[in-house]
Amino acid sequence: MKEPMKGNGGFWDALKGGGISPRIASMLGAPSAQQIAFVRSLTKGQRRPETLHVPLSQLKTAVFDLETTGFHYHYGDEILSFGAVKMNGEEMTGEVYYSLCKPACSVPERIVELTGITQEMAQNAPALLQALREFMAFVDDRVLIAHGSAHDKAFLDVALWKTTKAHLGHRVLDTMMIAQKLAPDRKVSSLDDWLRVYEIPILQRHHALEDAKMTSSLWQAMIGQLRERGVITLGDLYHFLSKT
Repeated sequence: MKEPMKGNGGFWDALKGGGISPRIASMLGAPSAQQIAFVRSLTKGQRRPETLHVPLSQLKTAVFDLETTGFHYHYGDEILSFGAVKMNGEEMTGEVYYSLCKPACSVPERIVELTGITQEMAQNAPALLQALREFMAFVDDRVLIAHGSAHDKAFLDVALWKTTKAHLGHRVLDTMMIAQKLAPDRKVSSLDDWLRVYEIPILQRHHALEDAKMTSSLWQAMIGQLRERGVITLGDLYHFLSKT
């Protein structure tokens, strides 16, 4: 994504320099400036090399899902809701996050039917920066996991750039990619398909938190299968996924 031009002494230059001047903060309002700085701080230093040596059975992760107004962020589609579940290895900690998010665009009728999120619900939801701040604070420095992660990662990265001029720095694992590598003969890709393969009950679909919960069950089941293949650490998993 091409970065917009920045002026000398401007807001984004102040952020890039690692701080926000009192003058800039007063222009925007301290709470907003503080939120932006906080979110930026959470996008840095998330790819520590030592994480590669952590066993998957001990890896701290946050399984997440987003609902969006459509599939094309470059044509103006935006995030409608965030859902996330914390896991320590194969254990679900019971800590969850969910929030609606107010988009700048309208909610298409097909998305209302799919997600149950109406235009009124969206308009009364928290602003993108607030929901994003809460989501990033929740996931902290954990490895992120999503099913079909390209969609969610792209929307999350665009939202971060739009609000804070930062990029997502977290490692992101894709349960769809891992499942396909574990069972290459199965020509399926959707979350529904893989939930059926692993005999995980399909509950409420197209709800960010419920999808994140079901994806966490999928990840939980795959850790054992990966262990049987000799895939013990996060580094082993990257190596496993890279093999042709």
